[in-house]
Amino acid sequence: MAYELHYWPSIQGRGEFVRLALEAAGAPYVDVARGAESAGRGLKAMLHDLNDPALVHPPFAPPFLKDGNLVVGQTAAILHYLAPTLKLVARSEQSRVWTQQIQLTIADMVSEAHDTHHPVGHDLYYEDQKPESLRRASEFCRTRMPKYLQWFERILVNNPAGPRHLVAGKLSYADLSLFQLIEGLRYAFPKAAEKALARAPTVLQLHARVGALPKVAAYLRSERRLPFNEQGIFRRYPELDL
Repeated sequence: MAYELHYWPSIQGRGEFVRLALEAAGAPYVDVARGAESAGRGLKAMLHDLNDPALVHPPFAPPFLKDGNLVVGQTAAILHYLAPTLKLVARSEQSRVWTQQIQLTIADMVSEAHDTHHPVGHDLYYEDQKPESLRRASEFCRTRMPKYLQWFERILVNNPAGPRHLVAGKLSYADLSLFQLIEGLRYAFPKAAEKALARAPTVLQLHARVGALPKVAAYLRSERRLPFNEQGIFRRYPELDL
């Protein structure tokens, strides 16, 4: 049975971290909101499931995953659930907990990147909060982005199994998510990201290896991979690339 991934149909967003894991593992899945309404899919189907009053444990927002009768929300929780089956996490409890810690830190950085263009309120347009956005982006580009990337660099360099992966000696969902994070930073903040990544060569090497994985590379070339745009988490506003 195919997994059902529920996420907004026109953006990569937080759902892309789940898509990458499913694609890298070659797991069958249905991207529900991007499907045809005639087949019982589409945005209406996703919203129906999101607001289903019969759900005892409803997700707060997309992305959420359905595996039979089980519904899992939150990107990090979805990946934590999928990883053992997809073989994207090491077996030891210590490794599983460490992988989840890294994923949650990636989620923190994703939120900070988002807040550069929406620092005051999510329901306001970017144009309504430009002065605040400029101030937030300045701190993010000059302080926060380098600090996060140096933490990832430290993890890779100090990995007892070698610097090819974040955890143990095998590919994990954290590696895939770090790849996606770098992709987003390069799109939204090309100048700032280039400067910060110049001091994180091992992170760049990981990014290149993940992007070259046959199933990942095939996905990136496919129509299933949505382009970045200015409705998602990572948005390119040149004035914020400081």
